Amino acid sequence: MIMKKILLLGSTGSIGINTLKVIRNFQGKFKIEALAINSRIDILEPQIEEFHPKYVVVKDEEAANRLKNKIGNKCKILAGKSGLVEIAAQLDYDIFIGAMVGFDGLAPTLEAVKRSKRIALANKETLVVAGELVTKLCKNFNSELIPIDSEHSAIYQCLIGESPESIEKLILTASGGPFRNKDKKLFEAITVEEALNHPNWKMGNKITIDSATLMNKGLEIIEAHWLFGIDSSKIEAVIHPQSIIHSMVQFIDGSVKAQLGLPDMKIPIQYALTYPDRLENNLDRIKFSNIGSLSFSEPDFEKFECLNLAYTAIKEGGTAPCILNAANEVAVDKFLNKKIKFTAIPALINRALEKIENHKSPSLETIYECDLQTRLFVSGLN
Repeated sequence: MIMKKILLLGSTGSIGINTLKVIRNFQGKFKIEALAINSRIDILEPQIEEFHPKYVVVKDEEAANRLKNKIGNKCKILAGKSGLVEIAAQLDYDIFIGAMVGFDGLAPTLEAVKRSKRIALANKETLVVAGELVTKLCKNFNSELIPIDSEHSAIYQCLIGESPESIEKLILTASGGPFRNKDKKLFEAITVEEALNHPNWKMGNKITIDSATLMNKGLEIIEAHWLFGIDSSKIEAVIHPQSIIHSMVQFIDGSVKAQLGLPDMKIPIQYALTYPDRLENNLDRIKFSNIGSLSFSEPDFEKFECLNLAYTAIKEGGTAPCILNAANEVAVDKFLNKKIKFTAIPALINRALEKIENHKSPSLETIYECDLQTRLFVSGLN
């Protein structure tokens, strides 16, 4: 395997940190060319010391200035959203890892696509808000798009060697989050601390809240639609609390393929970096006799309204998924800052979908305008 140069957006988040753990285990196979973050320079500094990137980008300009004062000339430091775009458009790299949470991951991803790079994608928002545009550009520029999300990685692996015509449906598994057994009548009193206590995965705050509302699964259904070219009516979610089966594909002959593994994000990250090869590692293996049993159930759409809203958005198409995503980001931030109740998250998203105009086959400029309009609208709601 020839050494690959890596541009990693989101190096201080859970996906970014796990990516660096994978790279650390394969000395000589990967080289970090650049790291990009939002603001956590306290986590970035030791990463710079260990991996010696040529460039770093800090989106928060004040944090970027503090970093310059602390590390001097150890690497070139860029700042702001423009820095993210510049690094993706100009740096010499082979693999673009999109692990930065939020809408700001879209623009640099598009720059990497236009340069025909491999896109190892963990940023949900890129495909949710601009899936039609991104997939069209990937095809035009022959850019490889390999998902890092465990669910999409599972489906990607299950579809190797299969024809699109043979697919009957995609089945995305969901842990159910911390409230799968909680009565909806008690949702009003859910605290931030309770919502951040995920039973299976250690993730960032925003994605953990999305898992608690099941919006995370809704966003993944929209992603799967664009990644695999499957109509949303043929994509379903199933609650699987053990998080051992990461997703499944059912074929027209009744056969089902599933990809299994322990809940460890380093496995799909490594697969995206090394595909089509599989490299040996020392990660924990499944011992089925210790697991005992695997269980499944239908998601409760009445209790988890966000999942229903995601299906509505992808069926409407156009900028509806963009509205959904922007409204969700603002609503989740409000909840994390204890400005609204847990039950207000789907309520605010629904109001945005009702009030903001939906534009069909939007341009990138229209997507940006819609995102901003939605954020301003939801920011004014209680």
